[in-house]
Formats: sequence, structure tokens, C-alpha cells
Amino acid sequence: MTHTHDTHFGEQGGLLTYGSYLRLPELLDQQRPQTDPAAHDELLFITVHQAYELWFKLALHELTDARDRLLAGETYLPRVRLERCRAIGRLAVQQVDVIDTMTPQDFLEFRTVLAPASGFQSVQFREIEFLSGLKDPGYIERFRGLTEQQRSDLLRRLEEPSLWDGFLRVLAAAGFSVDTAEQRFTAYETIARDRARFGPLWDLAEALVEHDQVWALWRARHVLMVERQIGTKTGTGGSSGSHYLRSRVELRFYPELWELRSRL
Repeated sequence: MTHTHDTHFGEQGGLLTYGSYLRLPELLDQQRPQTDPAAHDELLFITVHQAYELWFKLALHELTDARDRLLAGETYLPRVRLERCRAIGRLAVQQVDVIDTMTPQDFLEFRTVLAPASGFQSVQFREIEFLSGLKDPGYIERFRGLTEQQRSDLLRRLEEPSLWDGFLRVLAAAGFSVDTAEQRFTAYETIARDRARFGPLWDLAEALVEHDQVWALWRARHVLMVERQIGTKTGTGGSSGSHYLRSRVELRFYPELWELRSRL
């Protein structure tokens, strides 16, 4: 006689459930407004920014693997990782639309409790910039609120190879000289003009430009969001608010790949 047993979700392999696997009780306990009584839109603000940090964590996971594979001479999987990161970046841009449903008046109800916290202090976003190739040692000095772990993470990103270093490693492995800017531009132009021969290298360069572009779009979209909420007032972290953010809009991870357009 055969005994059958209906296996319900969570039984196979023990007590794992959807909620316990995702640690939902702990996750959903992390949105804690600081105003009393709670300002209605503070939950929106906290949720959106916590979601950003989760996406930044995934982006770092993907970009670190892409960098490691570039250093090992790979071209295909790094492009796959960069494409996923581009999708994350597009989502980050769209996510600002949710914040824009909040009015300046509603933001003012809880903005004072944020001080001195500021988006300027997103360590993971700085890690994305450092890992991508836009390294800024001065940031660590300007930001006084770093924990020892955060400082260690940022210093590691400053010291370790970037995606750009990985890209140059791939070019060198393909036989190109990359020691000087002119040698690199010769390489880029050779690759650009012979895509039949150097298709994977061109596709990789384009993936880096796409990666660069989506985070530049995020910076620009972020500026508009801040100006919509607080105008030109000083930022909560003591930064110059939108003026500081605007100063970063023109930054590029890979300026040489942008200049290449002018040389073709």
C-alpha cells in the first residue's frame, strides 16, 4: 500500500517559507518614521530610499563580478552583468517618480528630523562610482559620519581595480597598447572601425557607455527631484543641495569613450 503525502509550500526541506526565506518580518520592521505623530509621507520617503540601497547592493554584486571577469580576460559575461546593472539603473531613475508624488509641503512636515542625514551619505552609491572608475578620495575626508566598516569598504574600492582597469586589461590581452591616452584612442578607433573583427570589444565598450549613461541620468533625475522638493535650499547633510548635485551631473565614468565620438 502506497502512502501519499501532500507537500505544502514550506514543508519540503524544513520550515522554510516565503516569509522566512525573505526575512519579511525583519525587513518590514525597518521602516520607522521619526516624527511623532508620524508625517504621512515619511513612510514613502523611507521606503523609497531603503529600496534604493537594496538595488545598489545588487548593482555592486553585479559590477564586482563583471570587473573580476574582465580582469580574467572575459568579454561576454561582463556585458551580461552590465546589462542587468543598466536595468537596475533605469529602475532607479523611474523610482524617483514615486517621490515626486510628494508635495514640498508634505516633505516639510518631516524634513527637519532628517538633519544631518543626507543622500550625500549613501556609501553604496559612492562604491558604485568608485568601482566603475570614478574614484574620489576626497569624499572620504568630506564625509565625517562614516562608520569604520563604511570607511574600510570605500578605501577598498579606491585601492582595488575598477571596471575601467578591467576593460584596459581586455584590450591589452587583445594586443592593443593602452599605456598612454593616444595609444588608447588608437585602439578605440581601430575597434570602432572594424566591428567585424572586434565585435565583442566594441560591444563591451558600448556596454560601459550604457552603464555610464544610466547613472548620469539618475544623477540628473535626482537633481530635478531635489529642486522640486526644496528648491535651492541647503541640503539636509549640510551640502549645498541642488547646487552640489548639479556639479556632479556632468561627471562621467569613462570620459575617453565619450570623447571617442568626437574623433570618429
